[in-house]
Amino acid sequence: GADIAVPASGAVEDGYFADAVFVGNSRTQGLQMYGGVTGTTFWTKVGLTVSSAATDRFVVLNNQWLTVSEALAQASYNKVYIMLGMNELGWVYESVYKDDYGKLIDVIQSTHPDATIYIQSIIPVSHWKETSDSDNGTYTNANVIRLQTVLVELCKEKGVNYVNVAEVMQDTDGCLFPEATQDGTHLTAEYCRIWMDYLRTHTVQ
Repeated sequence: GADIAVPASGAVEDGYFADAVFVGNSRTQGLQMYGGVTGTTFWTKVGLTVSSAATDRFVVLNNQWLTVSEALAQASYNKVYIMLGMNELGWVYESVYKDDYGKLIDVIQSTHPDATIYIQSIIPVSHWKETSDSDNGTYTNANVIRLQTVLVELCKEKGVNYVNVAEVMQDTDGCLFPEATQDGTHLTAEYCRIWMDYLRTHTVQ
């Protein structure tokens, strides 16, 4: 999948993200809190999935509560960053993940035809997280790979940028570095900064 990933480039100034919107779950909330960038828009919700992004009204815009799709129709951004997939790891059919993610990309492309779309890889979970039995085998890196594979296909089909954030956070076995997380899934403040640095150095101009 690395062949379609956005290659490394010179670091951009933080002003690059001033006209960007970030869509994501609790992991992206961590990026907002600890990534070190100010003046950037974040549309996040704990537990967000590619499906609930179309139905949950959690974005406040123009004094209204809107879904991501509704908000995109009213807003204007030059860059859209998405990271979704952690809360979908237990889904039986990766085709549903791909279809619903595709619908979200369609909305962005129709409402923001000139925007640069960055689809971020799913960050894996730690080794101890996936070997603990408390989650009934939901949070496994086999599931990450399953969804990641269709996500790469989707980026190729839709012609959007794939940003392989996970490559600076995982070991050779594809597990999240133990020092990058406290609960096995969410990133420490340090790794949120590493994530942001990765985005600064992987842009398409």
